[in-house]
Amino acid sequence: MIRELCKDDAVLSKKCQRATPEDAPLAQDLIDTLLSVEDGACLAANQIGETKAVAVYLDDNGDAHVLYNPRIMMGLNATRTVEGCLSHDEPSKVTRYGKVKVSYDELVDGKFVSRRRDLTGWEAQMVQHMVDHCNGKLV
Repeated sequence: MIRELCKDDAVLSKKCQRATPEDAPLAQDLIDTLLSVEDGACLAANQIGETKAVAVYLDDNGDAHVLYNPRIMMGLNATRTVEGCLSHDEPSKVTRYGKVKVSYDELVDGKFVSRRRDLTGWEAQMVQHMVDHCNGKLV
């Protein structure tokens, strides 16, 4: 279901609760909403008003990836950059790593399975942006 984007700083600044397998329908809402937004690349659940640690991003092929309870484990090659956000009108200056190791849960047969991935470039930047959202950091 396509949901309205949340612009309320009170919701966006709240640390998200840990997601559970019962939050799977929320992932589909995030995908549907993200695909409906022009120039959208990633979206965290609090950006649609749900304070659960669920995030999605689109890779270079346009395929959606769902991350439950994402966490940055390690980052390399920090740089300052300016990035936009669907929840704020003004771009923000942020520090982002060029390479990150992320841990997250993936839903497999109705249960969470822990995963880790190394990401670089644009995918690394999007995941860092979403982890900031999940941690209640306004970006």
